[in-house]
Order: sequence, then structure tokens, then C-alpha cells
Amino acid sequence: MEAENGVEFLCNKTLLVTGATGFLAKAKELFQVLREVHGAKFDSFISKKVAPIDGDTSLINLGLNDDNEIYKEIDVIIHSAAVTKFQERQKAGLIPETLCKTLSDIVGLNIEVEKKLVDNKLNDLARKGASTKKIRDTMKSLGQKRANMYGWVNTYAFTKAMGEMLIWEHKEDLPIVIVRPTMIGSTYKEPFPCWIESVGSISMLSIVYGKGLTHFTHADSNAIIDMIPVDMVVNSIIMGMVANANKPCLTIYHVGSSMRNPLALHKLVENNYRYFNNNPWIDAQGMPVNIKKALLVKGRLHFSMLLVRDILKLMVLKIVDGASCHKFNVNQEKLEFQIKVSATMAMVFRHYLFFVGIFDDENTEKLRRAMSKEGMDGKVLNFDPNCINWDDYLLNNHIPATVKYLF
Repeated sequence: MEAENGVEFLCNKTLLVTGATGFLAKAKELFQVLREVHGAKFDSFISKKVAPIDGDTSLINLGLNDDNEIYKEIDVIIHSAAVTKFQERQKAGLIPETLCKTLSDIVGLNIEVEKKLVDNKLNDLARKGASTKKIRDTMKSLGQKRANMYGWVNTYAFTKAMGEMLIWEHKEDLPIVIVRPTMIGSTYKEPFPCWIESVGSISMLSIVYGKGLTHFTHADSNAIIDMIPVDMVVNSIIMGMVANANKPCLTIYHVGSSMRNPLALHKLVENNYRYFNNNPWIDAQGMPVNIKKALLVKGRLHFSMLLVRDILKLMVLKIVDGASCHKFNVNQEKLEFQIKVSATMAMVFRHYLFFVGIFDDENTEKLRRAMSKEGMDGKVLNFDPNCINWDDYLLNNHIPATVKYLF
């Protein structure tokens, strides 16, 4: 690595960024920092720095014409476009910063076969005149089935893995960096703390709890919630580019906290309670939402019994409601919604709430150590999870940001 910091590296560079409307790439309110610096000249400043272009990530060369002048200008491509879901591959133990270098590493997986299978199914549905909903549901079911067949929870993680395999096969002499962030939280410090946009799994837990939509969850209290602030992810991307520029490579960086500074689920739950107990959410009727201490239920039978208890309570309410000219309709609807939320959370987030894996970040740690050498920009572009005090970050940063931007 040359003694060059992130700011110096980015100077006079042309970057092509995909997924610019996503949480990781988009700034929105963060641009306020630049507005304060440039004042009335902000618009002219940005127009010289940023230009939108038409493209399609599903097409070859992003759908750009071969004669597009932009090809001659691009120094770095940051590909962050994706459809995100709250599931990932279920794998215990230490997860290395490696990829399946060949398709044969996964027995029976052939990407061309998978593509043909999808095309054939879509053509078959079109011939039958299937509705949009039917097509969507069928393809979702097919993706889930194929992902499970090869060891992934759903198509999100499955297609990301296949994408990495294709990169390995076709990378030639390009310098390529793959950054794998874990669950992304609000900004830690840069350009200011306490900003978030996307409703991820961590934020969703705070939302449903703070709004009083559930008070028990099917989960292991000792499960590790691998969380990393969004600005640390951005900093790692920049420094990963600095470290690997102008040399053929394929380097993978895990950017998370489970290896260096693990956050247990019970600590997140405790801080949710502390925050919302002192700062109750005000509902649409202007009333504060009273919360209970959340119960983390590890046993499936115990969790099912709690659901059945509430279902029986709902049935009683329905009977009483019908016999009393619908005087209890509001309580009935609230309880019914709470049951649905509890069941959905248990289904959608079970892979996180029982996850026991640790993401090895040796490559990322080497990058951090290199930054600490003389001439590196370690203090500005920080992505070290060791510096995070989880109680302080959750209570004074992430949870308030979730309330401010996502509730």
C-alpha cells in the first residue's frame, strides 16, 4: 500500500456509483454539511461534482452504450446496487473472508442452469397468462427453493454468492475489492452522528418494540447481533480502494463487529427498554405507548404457547365483542395485530436472532493496521468497531436516529 490517505486518493478521481438511491450510497440530509460550507454556491458546486446517468444493472455494461464518453473518464466503480432482504446464509462458527472460487465448490450448482430455469418458468407463466401477483409469488417460491437446495436462506444471499463466483471467473487483471458489511446502523460520527435511512433488521426490532407491537420474541438472548455504523462501512470502502488500487487482485473485507466487539442481543433489547421507558413513543391519538420489558423466548414450544395464549385471548375478545355490540373492537384489533407482528418477526428474523456465527475480519484488521502507519488517514476514515461503546451508541445514537427518521 502506498502512503496515501483516503482524501488524497479521491482527489481528481471520477467515480461511477450504482445504487445511488440506497442507504449506503445516498446522503439526503447529510448534504446539509456541504450546504453550510458552500452556502448559495452549493448547487453550482454539486453540479460540477455529481451527474446522474441512465443505466440498468441487469444489463451488460450496465446498459451503457459502448461509445459512451464516460468509459474514458471512470477511475473507480463502486457497485452498491442491490435488492435487500433480512436474511442470510445460515452458517455457524467462524466465517472466513473468502469466496467459492469455482462453481464446483458447491456441488451441483451451475449458474447457466439456474438462469435457464428462471427463464423457462417465466416463459411458462407468460404462456398461461398468469397474473403479475401469480408470477411474483411463483418466482419468489422458486428462488427460495433453489437457495435452500444449495445451503442459503433465500435468494438475496444466494444471488450475491453467485455474483461473487462470476466475478472470480471473469475478473482478469482488474483490481477488485468486495466489501461485506454486516447489519448497518446509523452514522457513528461522520459527517455527523445519529442519521439513518433504511429500515433494516436492527431498526425493525426497535420500531415494533417502541410502538408496543410486540413484547416477546423468539430468540436466543446470547445471539450476536453483528452491527456496524454506516459511516464505518463507507470509510472501509474508501480505504479498501486505496489499498488495492492499480494492482490485479480480488480482496474481500468483512466489515462488522462480531470478531472485535460483539454485541449480544440481550444488550440491544435492554437498551431498547431503557430508551423507550424514558422516551415513550406518542401514538396517532397523542397518547404515550407504555412498554413492557421484552421477553426473549429461546424454546420454540414456549414461544408457541405464548402465541396460543394471545390467540385464545383474542378469541374471547371477539366473543365478548359480538355480545356487547362491538364495544371492544379497538382492543381486539390491537391484539390481533400484535399476534401477527410477533409471528412475522419470529419467521423473518429467526436467522439473526439465533445466529451464532462470527465473521472473521483479518483482512479488514490488516487494512486498519496499515492505516495506522505514518502518512495514513486513520483518524479521519475510522472503521474500527473496537471504539464503539454499545450502550452509548444505542441509547444516544442508533435508537434516537431510528425514531427520528424511521418511525
